[in-house]
Amino acid sequence: MSTETTASVSTHILDTSVGRPAASVVVSLSARGGGREPWVVLGRSATDADGRCKDLPALPEGTTHVRLDFETEAYFHTQSHSPSDTHSQAEAQQDAPAPRDSGAFFPEVAITFAVTPGEHFHVPLLLNPFGYSVYRGS
Repeated sequence: MSTETTASVSTHILDTSVGRPAASVVVSLSARGGGREPWVVLGRSATDADGRCKDLPALPEGTTHVRLDFETEAYFHTQSHSPSDTHSQAEAQQDAPAPRDSGAFFPEVAITFAVTPGEHFHVPLLLNPFGYSVYRGS
């Protein structure tokens, strides 16, 4: 929870390729007090069945930048997308990418953003095997 001197961060992940939350994705939270300071890993968590990380640690006072690291490769390895189904779909679309051994073009996603003391920052990740987007939510 944010205070007047600290900010707070939350996140969730939606797998847009299947239209469901992405469960069991490991997320690391890092922070720094300025652009030239080193990153400090504050903790790790994993998304729950609703794709939410509910237990990310609090940010220390003086935090100006935050980084969320999502370990997406392991998540896509566990998905039950059949390679033959994906291949036949790719053949139906000439320009569609062929399946990859890893199941994901982006094996990890790192999102870095600036924070302001006293504010809460909810950063949802919309994820699929070949792309992602993020935004500041509420």
